[in-house]
Amino acid sequence: MKTRDEALALDAADPLAPLRGQFALAPNTIYLNGNSLGVPPAAAAQRAQVVIAAEWGEGLIRSWNNAGWFGMPRRLGNKLAPLIGAAHNEVVVTDSISVNLFKLLSAMLRVQKQRDAKRRVIVAERGDFPNDLYIAQGLVKQLDGACELRLIDDPSELPAALQPDTAVAMITQVNYRSGYMHDMAALTQLIHARGALALWDLAHSAGAVPVDLNGVGADGAVGCTYKYLNGGPGAPAYVWVPHRHQNAFDQPLSGWWGHRAPFAMDPAFQPDDGIGRFLCGTQPMVSLALVECGLDVFLQTDMQAIRDKSLALTDLFIELVETRCDEFPLRIITPREHAERGSQVSVAHQHGYEVMQALIARGVIGDYREPQVLRFGFTPLYTRYVDAWDAVEALRDVLANETWRAPEFAARVAVT
Repeated sequence: MKTRDEALALDAADPLAPLRGQFALAPNTIYLNGNSLGVPPAAAAQRAQVVIAAEWGEGLIRSWNNAGWFGMPRRLGNKLAPLIGAAHNEVVVTDSISVNLFKLLSAMLRVQKQRDAKRRVIVAERGDFPNDLYIAQGLVKQLDGACELRLIDDPSELPAALQPDTAVAMITQVNYRSGYMHDMAALTQLIHARGALALWDLAHSAGAVPVDLNGVGADGAVGCTYKYLNGGPGAPAYVWVPHRHQNAFDQPLSGWWGHRAPFAMDPAFQPDDGIGRFLCGTQPMVSLALVECGLDVFLQTDMQAIRDKSLALTDLFIELVETRCDEFPLRIITPREHAERGSQVSVAHQHGYEVMQALIARGVIGDYREPQVLRFGFTPLYTRYVDAWDAVEALRDVLANETWRAPEFAARVAVT
């Protein structure tokens, strides 16, 4: 692409372009960070007002019944299910990825131990988002040697790591740092062939790339709603368990919302039948309500259209970085191959942190991850082709004029 007008022409012909108007995005902001926090849907502010002023303020405790609060985790789960290839009543929106991962890892280890006492190892990638590894490490410590964590440094090492002692392979579909995307179908098949269970983290894929959990035969999955699904900062996550495993998995956080009759006030816990047993405590209703605003936008399109635009946007961005910034020491670490790319482009630069801060000061918002990685996330629901063009022009200017060298851009902030 040689001109900005060509990017504008792509936007004019984009079938997803009308959806941008359903998000509250400042006109002068180029937001390429939906892989970390999505833009608020325009409907979210009004929905929050209704929940706070009417449902809570007027309905008070009656709204658990009259406003449908009690059933919301399951209802939202069913609305989210088509985006990840899940069936009806296989998903609940609840808790955080951290909590949900703890639930599934614990349940899977228990099931595998019952089948074969030798299966006690969790296999994961060292380069995964550290939080997933921390949860696994904490579980290993809690179980005091009854299980262990085996880390690999490259996807090519996975076959050798899946030994007869492997209970669970915990894999993130799209890597948070590089944007590399695993072949979920092939890896799930391999994991099963080695007698292990396949647990997937969809944090950087759901809402950006097509996911078919049932189609590939996965055993469990977790994901968040505040990235590509635009649910809001810290919005509740979700947990998926296929029907074939639901009543065999006993998750350890046996809170009252997971009881089959919570208001029977039975002192003995009896898990709900089905996906409801993966709930735990009382749900955050304001946050849950806002999640639905983001999910409703997806009902107006389909994941293949989103994927097509995602690839076109990231192709364009890569092309522009390589042609318009070729004189600078940048290295694209995101795969060129479509089958191996999520919906982000990660670019390494020796002074990546300072460069990103200089871009943010210009209204081009991405983020930074150690070591030296500038991340640019593309959310097809609201990202334009001209945003890719203008972002690269800003990057070129920041590098050419070395504005990133200003002292204020070297000052580290708490969240990078």
